[in-house]
Amino acid sequence: MSPGSEIDSGSQYEQKCSHAHLEKAQSAEFNTVHGDEAMKSMAAYAGDREWEPEEEEKLVRRIDRKLLPIMALSYGLQYYDKTLLSQAAIFGLREDLGLFVGNRYSMAASMFYLGWISGAYPTIYTAQLFPIERVCAAVILIWGGVLMAAAACTNFQGFYAQRFFLGFLEAGIAPMFMLVIGGWYKKNEQALRMGIWYCFTGYISMFTPLINFGLGHLQGALSPWQYMFLCAGAVTVLWSIVVLLYLPGDPTRSRGFSERETYIAVARLRSNNTGVRNLHFKSSQVLDALSDLRFWLIISIATLTMITNGPQSTFQAIIVNSFGFSRLNSLLLLMPFGFIIGTIQLVGPYVAYKYANLRTYIVIACQCLTIMSSLLLWLLPRSELGGLLVGIYFLGSFGGAYVVLMIIQVANTAGYTKRAFTSAGIFIAYSAGNVIGPLLFRSEDAPRYVTGWTIVVVTQATAAVLTLVYRYFCMWENQRRDRSGIMESYDHAFEDDLTDQKNPQFRYVY
Repeated sequence: MSPGSEIDSGSQYEQKCSHAHLEKAQSAEFNTVHGDEAMKSMAAYAGDREWEPEEEEKLVRRIDRKLLPIMALSYGLQYYDKTLLSQAAIFGLREDLGLFVGNRYSMAASMFYLGWISGAYPTIYTAQLFPIERVCAAVILIWGGVLMAAAACTNFQGFYAQRFFLGFLEAGIAPMFMLVIGGWYKKNEQALRMGIWYCFTGYISMFTPLINFGLGHLQGALSPWQYMFLCAGAVTVLWSIVVLLYLPGDPTRSRGFSERETYIAVARLRSNNTGVRNLHFKSSQVLDALSDLRFWLIISIATLTMITNGPQSTFQAIIVNSFGFSRLNSLLLLMPFGFIIGTIQLVGPYVAYKYANLRTYIVIACQCLTIMSSLLLWLLPRSELGGLLVGIYFLGSFGGAYVVLMIIQVANTAGYTKRAFTSAGIFIAYSAGNVIGPLLFRSEDAPRYVTGWTIVVVTQATAAVLTLVYRYFCMWENQRRDRSGIMESYDHAFEDDLTDQKNPQFRYVY
């Protein structure tokens, strides 16, 4: 079934459900604890409550135009900040800050992700209580300032502190974006939209080497790596203003949409069975998440998958430089990597969007590409430059696996607090993998890093097996619910804020 046909066939049923629950909402005082903010928004609408599929499709295109460019560029800037360490490392950063000693450079990379682990839950909790676009803009503004502060560091201790606080601030952006996608799009629409903003982690890498190539030529009072951090930070600060002014937030109080568009944007999401927004933190839903095997499987898969990000984001430019290329040419040779990985991160979600229940197979395919690349970089002689560069260019295929994992997590989690908790949780897993990854690539193992590549291959293979376990567990649970006689429906989509485990009408994607 195509995505479009699914939208059309469900719209009439959703509208009937909307009518029944609107009458309930309008006849009694709205309960903001158990009810989703969507019910309040729908009850306030006095116009025609039916719409044609064409009207909905036009609205979805308008939502795309307002949301996706801001999210894509914001996440691209974040990835620019993260990979800046690797590119600045070959322009004097390690020498100036004493990072050549022992594993200090690897620890600098890990400190960033320790900050992520510390910052994910405070940020996502704040975003549940306050307008999400304001929280997002404030975080981007401050992280831009912290990024520029790197240029003032004179030793590795100060740089460690800067990396930790930078990670703390950046930690909440992607979980917030997961909530935004879940609050604006139907399940069958989410995959492609998640891919569009996440793929900019690859595509931005086509251009950042060019920027840093130019900055690497600067001869002034500062070292080239300091100009790199100042430039990236200044652009980030300016971008925060754009986010504050133009990111819509959530559809229950959307800016730039008519009253009717707001109504349709909210009412059509009943089929998600996940709600739109609830401002009350519920500890019972946190306990629900902690008792959910699917959550722990996703956490384990994400951690194991992201261990490979250590050699990619932290050592990529250094590894290419070790092949015998100059510093500037090493940057230019990274440009094809950005295009290839950005395309993988877009094609994977597109396939998930077009074809139902292939998501876990897409994850496994991307993990296999990363295993192939790791084996090339591990086993090929240093003289085989073509094969080594192929290994470098496809190493980041795990990014395609990770974005599809996020898609699965958003679609398979109901209950607003649970969705916020698990969205932050998957990024803590992301961070844990990134803390471990750089530490596996020790300076004494250069240039082949045999231990590091061995662990990468084993962890990726283990993650692929766990992905298959996740798939069959979801299939089994759906079949169990079907056998109980309670079929998929949307009676409790908005007014009860039920979790997916508590709502027998919920069905999992895989």
